[in-house]
Amino acid sequence: MKEKFLDLLAQKYDSEEKVVTEIINLEAILDLPKGTEHFVSDLHGEYQAFQHVLRNGSGKVKEKIRDIFKHELSEEEINEFATLVYYPEEKLQLIRDQFDNNQELNAWYSKTIDQIIRLIPYASSKYTRSKLRKALPKQFVYIIEELLYKTDEYTNKKHYYSKIVQKVISLGQADKLIIGLAYTTQQLVVDHLHVVGDIYDRGPEPDKIMEALINYHSLDIQWGNHDVLWIGAFSGSKVCLANILRICARYDNLDIIEDVYGINLRPLLNLAEKYYEDNPAFRPKRHSNKQQSAEEQLQITKIHQAIAMIQFKLEMPIIKRRSYFNMSKRLLLEKIDYENNEITIQGNTYSLENTCFATINPDQPDELLEEEKQVMDKLLFSVQHSEKLARHMEFLMKKGTLYLRYNGNLLIHGCMPIDENGNMEKMVIENKAYAGRELLDIFEQYLRYSFANREVTDDLATDMVWYLWTGEYSSLFGKREMTTFERYFIKDKATHKERKNPYYYLREKEEICRRILEEFDLDPDQGHIINGHTPVKEIDGENPIKANGKMIVIDGGFSKAYQPTTGIAGYTLLYNSFGMQLVAHQHFSSKEDVLRNGNDVLSVRRLVDKELERKKVSETNVGEKLIQEINMLNSLLKYRYMK
Repeated sequence: MKEKFLDLLAQKYDSEEKVVTEIINLEAILDLPKGTEHFVSDLHGEYQAFQHVLRNGSGKVKEKIRDIFKHELSEEEINEFATLVYYPEEKLQLIRDQFDNNQELNAWYSKTIDQIIRLIPYASSKYTRSKLRKALPKQFVYIIEELLYKTDEYTNKKHYYSKIVQKVISLGQADKLIIGLAYTTQQLVVDHLHVVGDIYDRGPEPDKIMEALINYHSLDIQWGNHDVLWIGAFSGSKVCLANILRICARYDNLDIIEDVYGINLRPLLNLAEKYYEDNPAFRPKRHSNKQQSAEEQLQITKIHQAIAMIQFKLEMPIIKRRSYFNMSKRLLLEKIDYENNEITIQGNTYSLENTCFATINPDQPDELLEEEKQVMDKLLFSVQHSEKLARHMEFLMKKGTLYLRYNGNLLIHGCMPIDENGNMEKMVIENKAYAGRELLDIFEQYLRYSFANREVTDDLATDMVWYLWTGEYSSLFGKREMTTFERYFIKDKATHKERKNPYYYLREKEEICRRILEEFDLDPDQGHIINGHTPVKEIDGENPIKANGKMIVIDGGFSKAYQPTTGIAGYTLLYNSFGMQLVAHQHFSSKEDVLRNGNDVLSVRRLVDKELERKKVSETNVGEKLIQEINMLNSLLKYRYMK
């Protein structure tokens, strides 16, 4: 088998010189400093804020500009140049409008091209020339390389280089060159992006985030609970689909369903109009400036009620057939006294308000009306036949995992289910107990099986995807129960409380974090756990860096719904060869504000960890793969060329 593999490898490296050259190249790359990793989390559809953070590399772009031009440009000019690199098309339009004649504009082009050509080598200083070439705009590679690699004979070629720039300008290509170089700079500043969960729900434009990620040069995704809900719906789970629609109605985001993904909501609206009226508990939450008529708000309110009741009904058969989900106390529709409008929960009786039980059969509350069945069948068919949604979900599956071990760190959206003593909690599935890393692996196995078998809608795998959204041992949910029903219908807020897994207070302890790192075969002295999912309430003094630096929580509230609670608009994390820095972001007002005023949304950077020696590529996941390639090439050299 090994000989056959080496024979195949020899087809690519068909001479001794090619093998030797590649070995030398890879060995040299191992000694380069590691590239910059960029961590983001809990984007929740907030595309405008996310794409700004993506374009400015959480401040790394401006940092590079300042390093080079701090003695040449004022702070205002640095901001202007940085904005050009972030949003080249829009900024160029504004700049062109400032000039009265072509002579002044051409002088600006010449100066700006020179500046950005000086920025590129600094931004790419950790990369090989080959990697830089791949990042350059293809139509200008020859021209840019001539300008980048000026020799000591510059005085002899001064007019040559000047002529190149002049011809670019006179031929009307200056804008295209600057735009290409701006995007190259963005790509060079960040080598790899980690999205630590929750792209979907609450915010209005998760589809645009997905498109940006699909076109990004290098990334991975750790699924969040909201992402898994969407994957579950596409995989055939009607209860996941009902949850998605309910959340979209709640946050006034049904446009994403109907207009973006082309899913026809008319059957659901017709059902809602027939059975439901206005209800203050189901009016949409408003976190945007979107104009909405009273009629539209009433329609959403009715849809919200209709899909919520369908969701509660759909949950019950799953709970009953999967006793080991341990969710029987969530069979709340069976605990209602419909005559007196009361419910008894754990021995306590509560009055119900804002009820909407018109479609419920008290004798069999989990029974769907025939109309409800037809609506869900049509919706599921529409979801599974949305070309755009299929492309986004397939990308999520291709790039996503429940957790990731990367460069010695553990990336996980939610939590590691543990008990009060910090021991890994066990869940019994089909008479076999799972805990720790093994539990997360079996969760992911079921999720991938469900996605691959989308025609099946009620098997264990499909039920398990829903469990990941709401189950007590789910690493994505991290709570003992989800009190959605209580929040709608019971006034007593004591019933609304959702008890968190002990992980969320034990993660403050270094000893617990070290134990979790060891569970995933990571070095507890060097590794960190990078978490999202729970917004850090900086407004109350909460520290996102926990357990003596072993735990870093980067959900600071990209979602506008969370910002009044958190006091900020998200954390991001940067990890380069020198160490880790946490970046806090202020509220992002608009792209227009950045373009016209140069306002950025960064605040204090906090050093998380400083490397005693610069970390090299050889010490990274990429380095491991390169070492494997080198070993294979050495084997080929001995097998084919050194006999």
